[in-house]
Amino acid sequence: MSAVRMNDTNTIVDRMVNFLVEHEDMRTKSWFLSNAPGPLFMILAGYLYFCLYAGPRYMRDRKPFELKNTLLVYNAVQVLFSWVLFYEGYKAGWGGHYNFRCQPVTYATDPISMRMARAVWLYYIAKLTELLDTVFFVLRKKQRQISFLHLYHHTLMPVCAFVGVKYFAGGHGTLLGFINSFIHIIMYAYYLLSAMGPKVQKYLWWKKYITILQIIQFLIIFVHTLQIQFQPSCNFPKPIAALLTFNAGLFTYMFSSFYIKNYNKEAALKAKADAAVKQD
Repeated sequence: MSAVRMNDTNTIVDRMVNFLVEHEDMRTKSWFLSNAPGPLFMILAGYLYFCLYAGPRYMRDRKPFELKNTLLVYNAVQVLFSWVLFYEGYKAGWGGHYNFRCQPVTYATDPISMRMARAVWLYYIAKLTELLDTVFFVLRKKQRQISFLHLYHHTLMPVCAFVGVKYFAGGHGTLLGFINSFIHIIMYAYYLLSAMGPKVQKYLWWKKYITILQIIQFLIIFVHTLQIQFQPSCNFPKPIAALLTFNAGLFTYMFSSFYIKNYNKEAALKAKADAAVKQD
């Protein structure tokens, strides 16, 4: 019985390996940080070690860094980076010739296909640069901002982007990067304005709506990738679509829980305070 189970396990592993080998995108193989996952995992391991252990220990007896100019430059660059990604995603596919119901992956080397492939690679690099979000939180002693959701999101997204570059630099799954880049234009614009100081911060009442946009984003991706399972003729890998669906569902739940915990609680406390003032 155990031998049968072992054979079944080996068969599943073999299928997975064959699937990945067959779908490796040779166009991106030589691109920076795209050939093998080792360098990426080393970066993520260093990131988690610094943010969870080394960084807080280093800052324990130190005053928080202000980093105002650094944050202004960083957030401005991220706004520009996100705009470029959104524009490239639009021009390379989602602005016209990509099909929202089923868009197969093409490994062609024509200019438009290569433009999307480069956009996927740039998105991957963007996810790596965004790790600095957490590094700045640590240096500014904003540990309360470093939640499980924050770390999970920032750690998993580069891995998903690497899989996209390595195997599927184009096609149906790129809608996530396209929408996500649009939301990041708004998000990093908010952070940029926030870094300008109290005179601007008092006008930033719309922070919670960024979270709402993120939830909507994942709901769209959930439906967009789930429909692939019901299209037998769609030539987009169903295992990858299922993984994207699961990930979108998980993020929808996590971001919704974050919203309820933070903003509904905040609204309830404000209503309670207002009621107390009226009674006085």
